[in-house]
Amino acid sequence: MSQYDRVRVLWPDHLGISRGKYLPGHLAHRGTRHAIAVFGLGYDRDMVPAPGAMILEGMPDMECHFAMSEVQPGWEDRVGVVVGDLERNAEPLALAPRNVLKEAISAWEDLGYRPQIGIELEAYVMEPDNQGGWQPYSCPGSFVYGTGPINDPAGVAEAIWEASQKVGFRVESINTEYDTGQFEFTLEYDDALAAADETFLFKTMARDVAYTNGHLLSFMPRPYSDIGGNGLHVNFSLLDAEGNNALLDPAASDGLSLLAHQCIAGQLHHLPAAAALCAPTVNSYKRLKPGQLSGYWLNWGHDHRGATVRVNPERNASTRLENRMPDGAATIHTAVAAVLTSARLGVSAGLTCPDPETGDALETACTEEHVPNNLKEALETLVADTDFVEAIGPAMVAQFVAVKADEWEKYVAAVGDLEKAQNQITEWENTMYLPYL
Repeated sequence: MSQYDRVRVLWPDHLGISRGKYLPGHLAHRGTRHAIAVFGLGYDRDMVPAPGAMILEGMPDMECHFAMSEVQPGWEDRVGVVVGDLERNAEPLALAPRNVLKEAISAWEDLGYRPQIGIELEAYVMEPDNQGGWQPYSCPGSFVYGTGPINDPAGVAEAIWEASQKVGFRVESINTEYDTGQFEFTLEYDDALAAADETFLFKTMARDVAYTNGHLLSFMPRPYSDIGGNGLHVNFSLLDAEGNNALLDPAASDGLSLLAHQCIAGQLHHLPAAAALCAPTVNSYKRLKPGQLSGYWLNWGHDHRGATVRVNPERNASTRLENRMPDGAATIHTAVAAVLTSARLGVSAGLTCPDPETGDALETACTEEHVPNNLKEALETLVADTDFVEAIGPAMVAQFVAVKADEWEKYVAAVGDLEKAQNQITEWENTMYLPYL
């Protein structure tokens, strides 16, 4: 007999949405099914005949499986929660972000390394505007690195912290970010899949808790045009067979191993292609601009927040490569897979790491190369990087590009003047993204 009245079975989709079902506790062990056509949906629920979504082939089922031992306490009373695996005909579904990440991890394990991941999330708290919409959170005394009631007068972050303790999420820190009403949530380091799963569940929980408390917690990349955006920073390291941090080399001038430098080189080389997966909306490219400390430049640096790949100053077990380009719209498992895959390709190709950033990297950097200017360019760049596509999964990329190309076309049709729209947050973006991200 299950200890839970219900089990909330969740899985990450291609839009950064957590989908699933509630199952009665006594039947949950059987798993569940979903229409594979979900992988042809956009945020507006329009169906795109994306490759693999089988919309024109009868919209058949895919299966969602999990072990009951993996069910953990949820944030709703008497409800357990679990992240399920998607299969079709007893084979892992190639479109599923969790399976894509598993393949990326396996490729590193074949080289003798175990990827470790830590995630930092940024999000804005919003409050009702009394007209059926949302407006900025009223906290005029808020300040960067803030804590306490003056920074969170309605106690939204406090409620999220308490729910995290109840569930057992390993929160490392919560604090306000640079802009008013913006918070940073950092989770502890772990093996890559476990870290992605926990972050995925944490994000779902945090939005649920905020909404239950009458607020919206938005991870939308840039919900306001006059203040900063929301990142999803992926911190990455590798353990060798003895459990040591393989990014370290005490004999090197900067303490980093050749492996670390090749991982940096790979991330930068494939950054333009990875942008489509890590910054996957029209709105993402309102954040990815010079001066936003957002991962715009193809650069890296030692303890440099203007660099896309930042290396922390410590040279010990905590040494890591922080990729600052992904944003809050990204599907967490896909973003982590993109970082791991691009880094691995740097190793397999023996890429040479460029010199670290020495400028301020705000409006200008030591390089003129940067991520694509919009979603359309990002999708084209992704398709053109055949090495990256083959490594991360051609089936997933084909499905993703089809759905996102449709999204771009709808945006163009809605806004008309692209140049003007690029410098503002349009009503189309708020309608399309805000309820879901």
